[in-house]
Amino acid sequence: MKTSAKTPKPDWLRIKLTTGENYQEIKQMMSTKKLHTVCEEARCPNIYECWANRTATFMILGDICTRACRFCAVKTGLPTELDLQEPDRVAEAAEQMNLQHCVVTSVARDDLKDGGASIFAATIKAIRKRLPFCSVEVLIPDFQGDWEALRIVMDAKPDILNHNIETVERLSDRVRAKAKYRRSIELLRQAKLQQPDIPTKSSIMLGVGEIYEEVVQAMDDLRAIDCDILTLGQYLQPSPAHLAVERYVHPDEFAKLKQEGLARGFSHVESGPMVRSSYHAHAQVKSAAASGATAAGKA
Repeated sequence: MKTSAKTPKPDWLRIKLTTGENYQEIKQMMSTKKLHTVCEEARCPNIYECWANRTATFMILGDICTRACRFCAVKTGLPTELDLQEPDRVAEAAEQMNLQHCVVTSVARDDLKDGGASIFAATIKAIRKRLPFCSVEVLIPDFQGDWEALRIVMDAKPDILNHNIETVERLSDRVRAKAKYRRSIELLRQAKLQQPDIPTKSSIMLGVGEIYEEVVQAMDDLRAIDCDILTLGQYLQPSPAHLAVERYVHPDEFAKLKQEGLARGFSHVESGPMVRSSYHAHAQVKSAAASGATAAGKA
């Protein structure tokens, strides 16, 4: 569906608002502990569903990003915050929520020598200390191609290493700020080289001008470096200042792309209009673990 500034969202993009007790409790807890979530900062459409189910994606390293990607609602500027106690507060919140799977992401911090990798590692370790049976997924920036910074994160042994390519190669420079498509692919390749047993994951948003064949090519690029998990979702314009939506992708096309991904060997493909990188993340880690066990059994 080709869209314009006045095109209404189709029925399949209606969001169910659920702001019950769990939602209010999590909102208050995040505020009390002075924590940020990508759910709020990026205006995720699934916040009501996820918070009602007591799941959230923590955003560390402050709430000001050094990049200004044209699709992202997170504030951009020069950060002044570096809170060394933040990992402990995230772990406390995860424990209070009694999480079985915890997702941690961050703003891009190009102003820091290691891009914030050490804070990621400290957060993983703090969560594991309080919740030893909780799996931890990290959604990291590209660290400007610093593979030693990546090693700091990988050596902390997250259960899933997530880095989003966001869009197809042709559109990457227009959609993303400073990030490069091939550098993102190389980051995911390096992650596998450093820790072959840790599943890797990436995400593509649709509706920014890509064509079907380009999405399939991006899948091939990810599988060529053994990326395990893929999520596909509809891009929604956060504000008039952001990238316009080129089209609303029908659920049938998302279903077809899911089959394309599974046929290429991804252990899990989450594909649908409302899907975001961390949507149903708890199920993805189980799929990746089951796929690894199956592969080991065949070896």
